[in-house]
Amino acid sequence: MSAIQELLLLPLALLVLQASLCYGACVEVDSDTEAVANEGFKLGCISCKMRSEVPAAASVDWQFKASDETNFTHLYHYENEQPSIIDPRFYKRLEWNGTKGSKDLQDGSIFIHNVTFNDTGTYKCIFSRTLKYPNYEVPTEPTVTIVMKVVPQVTRGLASILSEVMMYVSIIGLQVWLVIEMIYCYRKIAAAGEEALRESAAEYLAVASESKDNCAGVQVAE
Repeated sequence: MSAIQELLLLPLALLVLQASLCYGACVEVDSDTEAVANEGFKLGCISCKMRSEVPAAASVDWQFKASDETNFTHLYHYENEQPSIIDPRFYKRLEWNGTKGSKDLQDGSIFIHNVTFNDTGTYKCIFSRTLKYPNYEVPTEPTVTIVMKVVPQVTRGLASILSEVMMYVSIIGLQVWLVIEMIYCYRKIAAAGEEALRESAAEYLAVASESKDNCAGVQVAE
């Protein structure tokens, strides 16, 4: 390998090393709220730390209040990678869908299998997080509330319909613009070609006329 190739590969190697030190950023995204009966549904719950460099340990508790109830009941507990389904209405239907392989939980999402209409209601996702500083610890308890509705089939909202219409309008508009650009470029190229042909013909006639005059001059001199 030449010295130039080694110099070109050096920045790439540095980028690879830097990328290996990067970690995925935590982004808090709201959960979906409309589930379809007899299908699976993810209850999303993300609580990001304000300072990612501070180590922490957390557990997650879910509470549930059905649409016809007034009090919350303890639904689910997750700690040290050990899930516990507490509410018997959800036995064998809940699955952990959050952070795995770490005690520092920031994603506390769960997945409900075989959703029923009785699952309609309000869910609370509660993080019991302890931030561990060198000389002290700080307990925090961020909470995410989700109001879930169960429907017999998927319904499309107005925003979804408008976004699809706008997508098709954009596609058609781009195609029309491309056709106009192609016609414009074709006419410009054609006009330039005709001008080049006229210039070539004029130059040919000028050269031919000059040659004829030179020939006539030579004959006269003889």
